This record gives sequence, structure tokens and C-alpha cells, in this order.
Amino acid sequence: MSRFKQWAQSAPLWQRALLAVALGALTVLGFAPYYLFWLPWLSLAMLLLLWQQASTAGQIFKLGLAFGIGLYCVGIYWIYISLHDFGGMPWWFAGFSTFCLCAFMALFPALAGYLAKRLGNLLWAAPILWAVSDWVRSWIFTGFPWLTLGYSQAPSSPLVGFLPVIGVYGVSALTAVIAASLAYACLNAANRLRALALPVVLLAIGSLLAVIPWSRPVGQPVTVALLQGNISQTIKWSPEQAQRTLRQYLDMVRMAEAKLIVLPETALPMLADQIDPSYLAALKQHAVSQQGDILLGVVEAKNNNYYNSAISVGASPEQAYSKSHLVPFGEYIPLKSLFGWIYEDLLHMPLSDLSRGTSRKPLHIAGQKVGVNICYEDVFGEEIAQQLPEAELLVNISNDAWYGKSFAAEQHMQFSQVRAIETGRMVLRSTNTGATAIIGQDGQVRQHASHDEGLILVGKAQSYQGATPYVQWGNYLFIILSILGLAAAFRYKAKA
Repeated sequence: MSRFKQWAQSAPLWQRALLAVALGALTVLGFAPYYLFWLPWLSLAMLLLLWQQASTAGQIFKLGLAFGIGLYCVGIYWIYISLHDFGGMPWWFAGFSTFCLCAFMALFPALAGYLAKRLGNLLWAAPILWAVSDWVRSWIFTGFPWLTLGYSQAPSSPLVGFLPVIGVYGVSALTAVIAASLAYACLNAANRLRALALPVVLLAIGSLLAVIPWSRPVGQPVTVALLQGNISQTIKWSPEQAQRTLRQYLDMVRMAEAKLIVLPETALPMLADQIDPSYLAALKQHAVSQQGDILLGVVEAKNNNYYNSAISVGASPEQAYSKSHLVPFGEYIPLKSLFGWIYEDLLHMPLSDLSRGTSRKPLHIAGQKVGVNICYEDVFGEEIAQQLPEAELLVNISNDAWYGKSFAAEQHMQFSQVRAIETGRMVLRSTNTGATAIIGQDGQVRQHASHDEGLILVGKAQSYQGATPYVQWGNYLFIILSILGLAAAFRYKAKA
């Protein structure tokens, strides 16, 4: 360690920055589909050691930026696939746009280190500021909290026991605290045992919290069928394919023997009012024969506005949920007068100018109270919690075919695993190409369909009641604890 300290103090900044890039890239292995939850403890500890040996706050910022570049360029490279392969954007502009997004996201860990240095207590303020930066990313410019550090701990790390209490951003802080403890142990041999005791205590508390039954089962399990159409994104919206898609899903529905049948996001590639009434009648007839309901994704047109919706047909009265958290530059155009040319001249994406839904009430279908969310809405835990505690079962419908054969679908499923633990609810995921899955209230994947295949995933889902502390408090508890932690770090610095 003394050699590393000596090197970190004397090596040119570009060499240290290259190491930071490599550490950031390595951190991606902590997330799905690799699930090496312990790896971010080590990679972030190494970054903190680099920060500790940096001479100025400016150097810390640059090293943090380099770490972020490695993390996001490797972790969300699939944005390029969406823009170029399916969006039709020229390769050079898709690459430039993807890098700009990664560089913007890299500013957050860089600022966390910079501010921690300015606070005067780098090693212990940085974990809190890192988690705060993850939280800020979840809402600034409508939010893009992909690769939030806390997700790397789901579903197997002992730290997931904290998810029902302080949510994913609180677990981000604890993940970084473990990294800081490891870094401190390397720097202070005299206090090594004391430093290493903190991670042991945190992991033990997390293990104890994980056995608390935050929710309780209600009623009998319901049979479910999750349909995965595997419709290629390149032909999904072509008029020639539409009727074949309708026939395929009707055939799949008729083969599904379940009380709750779920189709993916925009499974039917046309407006809801353009669907032949006899087609919907056929779907309803099958659902009624199963004494249940079908939930399907489709675009609705209302008052000259278009909505990405999930509608139900079957034994229950028809209901609908419209997506409220839209993807900027994917489902709506921010600053349309300024950026509209991108869509007119460079992109060929359907559904790029949708309107937001306003209701977050659960749907009463198949005898269950179902909290529906669409696509990446399940990245926002505080918004999912708005449907609870009334919702007893969560359903996510999505279409990650936009990202090709990348690991984006597995990363997305990891968000659903965290939502299950935070809320104490099972999560059903019906997707076009993957990851279609049934997730238990403990975050463990009960059943997982093969990717890139047309199939029906049949299983059972149990409804749950009760409210976890996170459902009751949302992110407020994390914010309060972060303020107190930063105040303590500042006070400790003042005494030193």
C-alpha cells in the first residue's frame, strides 16, 4: 500500500486518470447481469485512495470525471444501439450523443469528490455526497438514475435489508461507506480493525433487517401468463407487420390459461381506437373464460393527445393506466422549438411526442389490486410507492428491444428487483424480447424467460398488503439522514 500511495502522489495525472477510467469500467460488473455486488466496494475504495492522495480539489474532480466516464461509457453503451441501429441516427452523431450523455452523468461523481474535498472531510463526506448525486440524477432534467450505486447490491448483498427502510439511494450511501472503510483501513494501519468493524456491523444489520416481514400475503395466489412476442424493433411499426402481430398475440392469448394475462408495452402496434372491435371482443372472450383479465400495451389517442397506455379487457370493467414519466428525447421532445430538428432530420423513432398520464391509481383486475408501470418508470422508486399501500401486486410492461442484444434488459430487470424489495410486493415483467420475469417480494427472480424468443411465461403471483418504511417515507428519510451525516462530517472537520 505504501508503494501505491507513493505512486498516486507522484504519477502524472493522466496515468491516475486512466486507472480511474478502468476502475469505473470494472464497477459495471457489480450490476446485472453479473451481480458481483462486492466489486463496487473495492473499485470505489481504490478511487477514494486516489482521491485521498490527490493534492487539489481540481485533481479530485478530474479523477472522479474519469471514473464516471469509464462507468457510464461501459454501463450504458447500449444508448448508441438505440440511436443508431433503431433510431436511424448517423453513427458519428449517435456516438457523439452517447458520449455526451455519459460525460454529463460523469459530472456527478466528480462533483461528489470535489465537494467532499471542499468540505474538508473527503473520506467520510464523499459516500454521502455520492449517494446524494445519485438521487439528484433521479430528478434533474426529469431524471436518468441508471447505474445508481445502490442497485449493484440487489438482490444478494446483505445491504438489501436496508432497501425497505431507506431505499436505493440510502443503500448507495452504505455501499460507498463500506468502500470508505476499506480505504481508511488501507491508509491507517493503527485503526485497521476499527475501520473494518463498520462494514461488518452494516452487513450484520442488513442481514437482520432482511428477515423482517414488511408485508403480508393476502388471498390466494393467482395464475399469471406473461407474453413475450419477440417482435423485431426494425419491423414492429411497419404497416405490413401490424396484422401479423395482432394474429400472433391473439394466438398466444388463446394458448394462455391464466387469470391474469399480460402483454408487453405497445404490444399492439396501432392506436387503440384503430383496433377492430371484434379483435378486442375475442381477447375479452378468452379472459372471461379464464374468469380473469388481460392487460395489454397500446397507444391511446385522447383529445389530440397520445398516451403510452396499458388497458384491460376481460371480466372486470375496462380500465387503463397511461405512462406519466416519459423518456426525454425518446417519448417527448423537451424544448421542442430548439431540438425538434433532431427528430425531423436525424431520427426515425415512433412515439417521440407523447403526453403524460395523470393517474397513479391501481387497476382492479383479475381479483387483484395491480400497480402498473410502463418501461423505465420502475427506475423511480418514489413514484412506484405512490400507488402503495393500495396496490398489492406490481406489473411492469416494457419493450427493451430498442437496445438490441446488450445487457440493458438485465439492468432494467434489476430495477424491478429493487422495487420489489422496497415495497414488499411481487413484480411481474412482461416484455417484447426480455427480460420477462416473475420476481418475488424478496427481489429474487422466481421465473425468468429466455431472451429473444416468442413465448409465454406461466406462473403464480401472490398479492401482499402492508407498507414498508420506504413506502411511507419515500426518499425523505434518506435526505434527512444525508443532511445529518454531512453536518456530522463538517463538525468532525471543524474539531480536527
